[in-house]
Amino acid sequence: MSYEFKIEEYNPEWEEWFAQLRKYFENHLSNLVIRIEHVGSTSIPNMVAKPIIDMDIVIEEGSFKEVKIKLEEIGYFHQGDLGIEEREAFKLLNEDLKQSLPPHHLYVCSQDSKELKRHLIFREFLRNNPKELNKFCIIKNKLYKKFPNDIEAYIEGKDFAVKRIIRKALIEQANI
Repeated sequence: MSYEFKIEEYNPEWEEWFAQLRKYFENHLSNLVIRIEHVGSTSIPNMVAKPIIDMDIVIEEGSFKEVKIKLEEIGYFHQGDLGIEEREAFKLLNEDLKQSLPPHHLYVCSQDSKELKRHLIFREFLRNNPKELNKFCIIKNKLYKKFPNDIEAYIEGKDFAVKRIIRKALIEQANI
């Protein structure tokens, strides 16, 4: 699937966008949510990113069915795991709601999800390692210039760097 997309320099408003989204989901899912995590590039200060908030709704094991029903009631469609185990993706189909909320990707993970842990270790490592953050920004900018109309080629191109960052983060964590 090819389409034009954009990446931008870090925007502090992304934290406000996340806060708005978190409040919305806390209000609609209240007692079903353990916490809501801002993940992905927009959660990392000084990171270039697509201006779309990635968020993980963290739930207790066994409560997914109830969360899925609540999300469907407000206009989300369950897309499955999209090939990534232990992370369920949802797409907003309600056009009115889409206009009122910041752009976002919504995922639901159990608190023991390997994918949730991967998201968090990636975020924390780059927040705490400016040299690695800078290297990753350079890679993302080069890929964007090379593939401005092909999101999948862009994502595939940065996959190796993401995996390398996660390996480094895990090694660093093991040495602490």
